[in-house]
Amino acid sequence: MGKLEGKTCLVTGGAGSLGAAAARLFIDHGASVVLVDRDESGLDRVLSGLPQDRAAGAVADVTDPAAVAGFVAFTLGHIGGIDVLFSNAGNFGTVGPIADYPDEVFDSVMAVHVKGAYLAAKHVSPHMREGASIVITSSVAGMRGDAGVYAYITAKHAQVGLMRCLAKELAPRGIRVNTIHPGPIDNGFQLAVEKGLGDALGVDGTAFFNELIPLGRHGSAEEIARSVLYLACDDSSFVTGTTLMVDGGMSV
Repeated sequence: MGKLEGKTCLVTGGAGSLGAAAARLFIDHGASVVLVDRDESGLDRVLSGLPQDRAAGAVADVTDPAAVAGFVAFTLGHIGGIDVLFSNAGNFGTVGPIADYPDEVFDSVMAVHVKGAYLAAKHVSPHMREGASIVITSSVAGMRGDAGVYAYITAKHAQVGLMRCLAKELAPRGIRVNTIHPGPIDNGFQLAVEKGLGDALGVDGTAFFNELIPLGRHGSAEEIARSVLYLACDDSSFVTGTTLMVDGGMSV
């Protein structure tokens, strides 16, 4: 029997590599999943590789309260109650000095990471069953600071504060809430981050990150997804309010 047998999992940022890897692993462990993303073509591509009787998708913007309410209603109507919320939608923004940092970029990044996670929890948590789990994708960036990465790092720190508030409120209902903090992942999102940071610092961004990681390499989406599964299932039944580092030692 799988670790999520008969469970329903809602995954935002479902068109990205981590959302897709988590969805596949959830299904392998017996769950049904609903994937949410505003990238319709990317969402369709991920869904085409998943069993149709166990996976469905909803195109939505996680920063829009009506859209969030809509995909939650879709999930409840399509496959019933919600046992796992993997709040994984994200964007990076840019790198630059504070005096020149674009306000609209800062607002956009905060909206996706912080307001998006807040809205998902707000609309999902009333429908979650006892023993349910919320996992929010923060980052190793949520535990450090770097000059120029004003929007992304600020947003990732803010998600930890949101998680801790939720963990306190939802604990009496047996609902656990945690953040996961991946280090650099070998995917397109991270490559964009590395290009921006590398351009700003005048270095090779990928090599720069590998030098900061004691294990000396980027992680894979599948490696991170296994830690998401741990937080989603009963293996972590006494774990709430925590920040799980999955970063190859980068935060040490």
